[in-house]
Amino acid sequence: MKIKISGIVNDSIVDGSGLRLTIFTQGCTHACKGCHNPETHDFSGGYWADTDDIIKIAAENPLLDGITLSGGDPMEQAAPCAVLAKQSHAIGLNVWTYTGYTWEQLLSEQNDNRMALLQHTDILVDGLFLEDQRSLELQFKGSKNQRIIDVKSSLTQNTIVLWA
Repeated sequence: MKIKISGIVNDSIVDGSGLRLTIFTQGCTHACKGCHNPETHDFSGGYWADTDDIIKIAAENPLLDGITLSGGDPMEQAAPCAVLAKQSHAIGLNVWTYTGYTWEQLLSEQNDNRMALLQHTDILVDGLFLEDQRSLELQFKGSKNQRIIDVKSSLTQNTIVLWA
């Protein structure tokens, strides 16, 4: 399946727990002031990649703990991101997804593709980046309003369970 990306970073240690392959999706409607990836906002930017080729890159790195879907906003391309997440699990990797949407927004809209991505995500970092709440002391998130959510536990318990 094709996905529009801005780029891929192998061996990231800042985009989730452990060593990660980070895929920066192209396209975001949030336009958060102070975003550290503004080049990923334009839906006509970036380049097309194949999800199978991305998984091959991940599979060839025996040191990876998981993949991270970042952006842009992966929820704007939820179908191919769900494929990447599912394939990552199949090769033993965990999946972190970053989105400007909140958990509540995603659940209330009941978009099939976005729900599929959620179901194949282990950890979700949700919420807009708010420049006035920015802190370099935060681990794996940019602003204090964002939450790091344990998706499986949250879906099972029908309440938000934060990752510790």
